[in-house]
Amino acid sequence: MSAARERLERWLHARDERLAALPWLRTETQAGRTVRFVADEILVQDSGTALAHRTLTGLGHRTSEITEDEPSAGLRRLRTSGLDVSAAVRRLRGELPKGSVVGANHVFMSTPHEHGGPFGPPVAVDAPPAKLVPSTDTTAPVRVVVMDTGIWLDSPLPAGCYTATPENHETVLDDDADGMLDSDVGHANFIAGIVAQDTAGAQVRIVKVLNSFGVCTEADLAAAITGLTDTDVLNLSLGGYSVGDLPPVALSAALQAFLTDGTAGGGRVVVAAAGNNGIADRPFWPAAFSAGTAGWAGQVLAVAAHDGTAVCEWSNTGPWVTVAAPGADVVSTYINHALFSSGWAAWSGTSFATPKVVAAIVDRVATAGSVTAAAAAVRAEAQSTPLGGYPALH
Repeated sequence: MSAARERLERWLHARDERLAALPWLRTETQAGRTVRFVADEILVQDSGTALAHRTLTGLGHRTSEITEDEPSAGLRRLRTSGLDVSAAVRRLRGELPKGSVVGANHVFMSTPHEHGGPFGPPVAVDAPPAKLVPSTDTTAPVRVVVMDTGIWLDSPLPAGCYTATPENHETVLDDDADGMLDSDVGHANFIAGIVAQDTAGAQVRIVKVLNSFGVCTEADLAAAITGLTDTDVLNLSLGGYSVGDLPPVALSAALQAFLTDGTAGGGRVVVAAAGNNGIADRPFWPAAFSAGTAGWAGQVLAVAAHDGTAVCEWSNTGPWVTVAAPGADVVSTYINHALFSSGWAAWSGTSFATPKVVAAIVDRVATAGSVTAAAAAVRAEAQSTPLGGYPALH
């Protein structure tokens, strides 16, 4: 086993131990494949709610013990103790009309998840490689949303390089400045710093959906995407796997609404990380929507990571990957901390290859004429410089 693979395996083991300690999270192995979702609940669209209630009672759950709420418009979440989520989803998929929204409430994570990542923790950089100057061009900025952890305010990332309302600021329990180094605090700072270094044409907004340890649910992610306005490019440096490797239905519905919104004049684009599990035979969502049959699939770009000479061993790959971009030892803004004297760090992951592609799209909007045309231009340019069998940005 290579040293990189050994590091990856250690990281995966540590991550699994962290997730196993969450009482609300269920991890199952189905046909040799691990999938994670919220225990004891399913998601179903409004029109299927009555049938879902009947299905749960048919599985032995009392009506009085089934609770229901609405995590986002048109979507219902049903909960009951001891629910066999996979069995309930299979039965409902067989009974509801084809294309109906019904599924587990999957769990998604940042890429990297937790502080480690595939190459271990961020490494301090003694002196920043660049001085970030907030863009003064407000004539027609490309509106980029980084949907991620919250933004950590004590950071070398200038406040003028992004916007974030107070609820999207990152905090750590008891302000534990040392304990936060075991979390994903600084993940959004790092991503926003990459965009700021690579283009001056982006207006970056931070929207918090991941908690401090880089975890979110499908329902929360779908609700956050559905609620987006004034957005041209959405950076999703997060993802996960699904029951049966089927498209997560609530997330699919949210992306469809976001990407086909008729009020978005120049169209919209989602740029998503391919994941860091080092596998090629399994779709990683939401990135894998790029290879779907929906009319909006071409507006999703799935990003693998390369190190300048090859696709990284720890990067997920597969036919759904759109492009590979630099993702090893990327240097960007992190947090001000005693262990990071400059506040800058080097970090690896498809999380950080993703904003490289976002910046490339932003830079091409003025010439291409729209965000979707700029994304097409990035795809075309990457085709001319392949790496490891994938189109690549360098």
